[in-house]
Amino acid sequence: MFPSFTFIAVISFIFGACIGSFLNVVIHRMPVGQSIVSPPSHCPACNNPIPFYFNIPIMSFLILKGKCGFCKAPISLRYPLVELITGLLALGIFFQLGLTPAALFYFIFGSVLIVISFIDLDHQIIPDKLSLPGIIIFSSSCLFVPQMDFVSVVWGILAGGGILYLVAFVYYYLRKHQGMGGGDIKLLAMIGAAIGVKGVFFTLFTGSVFGTIGGVTVLAISEKSEKKQVKIPFGPFLSLGALTYIFWGEGLIRWYIDLLH
Repeated sequence: MFPSFTFIAVISFIFGACIGSFLNVVIHRMPVGQSIVSPPSHCPACNNPIPFYFNIPIMSFLILKGKCGFCKAPISLRYPLVELITGLLALGIFFQLGLTPAALFYFIFGSVLIVISFIDLDHQIIPDKLSLPGIIIFSSSCLFVPQMDFVSVVWGILAGGGILYLVAFVYYYLRKHQGMGGGDIKLLAMIGAAIGVKGVFFTLFTGSVFGTIGGVTVLAISEKSEKKQVKIPFGPFLSLGALTYIFWGEGLIRWYIDLLH
């Protein structure tokens, strides 16, 4: 007898949340050059190793009331948030694609985007050790995703990297200083490898819309003295645009075309 749909959905969320716990380690350690394997998870305040019963995704944060079980130092809300986002990602992909190779591919892709987004938010960098191997790894999309083929992969990489490179070049030529980092260029090339050239244009458009909304919101709530110092990374908005394409892109494109007619 096959497991019920509800059971698989619950397991998908739990699996995603557990992966999210590991993503927290990567987000915290990779930018500072620490190993993501050792030492085991520990409290940054008291350095006590975190036992498994204090390391249950989302639940441990709630049970411990957001504090270390040993020294009572506050635990960042970031940890359960990443676990929740990754759990919802796994659940959403299961609803969208079922238990298929494409679902596994896009879950891995989405997990990398989550790591990149939070690192970019914290440090304003997108590590090459994620984006460059990601271009190669996610070029395999034509093997896992039915609607992708090798031509789409190649054009996706060229369009993704080329468009932002051109934007950055023109901006530098006009303003004489760098307005967009090379990390964003490599990220969009990686996105193009995973979702193709159509996905690149969709991601760039929706990412710009999300970025504009996010930027206006941040500036609106910032103090006057802080406005000139505010730096808003583009990576999280590109990542959000790519995930939007995976879940709703085709439907939104059809809706827009019908609207024009």
